[in-house]
Amino acid sequence: MPRSPLDLIPTMAPDLERLESRLEKSVQTEHPFLTEMAGHLIRAGGKRVRPGFVIAAANMSQAHCAPVHPDVLTGGVAVELVHLGSLYHDDVMDEAQVRRNVDSVNAKWGNLRAILAGDFLLARASELAASLGTEVAGLLAATISHLCEGQVRELQDTTNPHRTEESYTASIEGKTASLLAASCRIGALVAGLERPIVDTLTEFGRCYGLAFQVVDDILDIVATEEHLGKPSGNDLHEGIYTLPVIRALNTASGAQLQELLGGTLSDAGVRSALQIVRSSGGVEQALQVARDYVEQASASLRSLPHTTATSALQVATDHLIDRALFPLAKP
Repeated sequence: MPRSPLDLIPTMAPDLERLESRLEKSVQTEHPFLTEMAGHLIRAGGKRVRPGFVIAAANMSQAHCAPVHPDVLTGGVAVELVHLGSLYHDDVMDEAQVRRNVDSVNAKWGNLRAILAGDFLLARASELAASLGTEVAGLLAATISHLCEGQVRELQDTTNPHRTEESYTASIEGKTASLLAASCRIGALVAGLERPIVDTLTEFGRCYGLAFQVVDDILDIVATEEHLGKPSGNDLHEGIYTLPVIRALNTASGAQLQELLGGTLSDAGVRSALQIVRSSGGVEQALQVARDYVEQASASLRSLPHTTATSALQVATDHLIDRALFPLAKP
C-alpha cells in the first residue's frame, strides 16, 4: 500500500516535498527542546492527506497540476499543524504510548510537555493562517473549535454502551470531517477559485472526512498494531464505542457484547470484544456506511471540472475503501 493515496499522483510529488520542508521549518524555535518536541511526529512521517488536499484544491482550475503559490503551502502547513496539535492532545487524553510507530510525545516527555507542545503547534498554525487573510484565519479558528466540540461529544459518551449513531456522527463531523473540509476550502480560497467551486470542494472534504473516520474506526477493530502504528482495539480499551461497535450492539451478538462494555476493559476483555464485533456483522455494516460517504464525496467531485487535481482527489477517495479492505483480506 502507498504511504499516502496522494503519492499515486506523481505530479503532486514536488509540491508535497516542498511542503515537507516548510513543515519542518515551521516548528523551529529559539528553544531547541521545544523544537524537538514539536517536530517529533513530523519526523515520524505521515500521510499528509490534509495539506495534500489544500494543494489539490488550489489546482482545481488548471488542467494539469502545476507548482502552487507559496501561500498555498502555507495553508497546507497550517492545517497539518492543527492536525498534529490535536494528536498531541488526544494522546494525552488516551494515555497513548505509541503514535506512528514511535513513542508518543506524552510517553517520551510527559503529559505537561505534550500539552504545551500541542498548544504551540495550534498557535503556530493560527499565526500562519493569519498571514493568509481574515477569512482563512477565521475558518481555521472555527475549525479548531469544531475539533474541540467533536472531542467533547466523544468524551461525554465514553463507556456509554447506549451511545447513539447520531451522537457518533456528530462527533466525527467535528473531530475529523471539519479539518478535511477546511483543508479543501483553504486551498480553494487561497487560489481565488469561484465560490460555487469553493463550496463544492468543502462538501467533498466533509464527506471524505466522515468516510475517513469510519474507516479509521473499522481499522481499530480489524487491523494489527503493525498496520495501525498504534495498538489495535485501543478505542474499546478507552471505552470509546465507534460505529462498528454501535452496529454490533444492535445485532444478535449485542447482549453478549454489552455485558463486556460500560467500563475499562482488560486486555483479555478487549480481545473478547474485538472477536464479538468482528463476527457480528458490525464491521461490514460500518463499511457500507463508509461506502455511502465515499459515494457522496465522489458525487461532489463529478460536478467539478475534470482536471488532474480532481483525479487526485478521486484516487484518494477510492483508496479509503481499499485501506479498509486491506487488513480484511489478510489471512
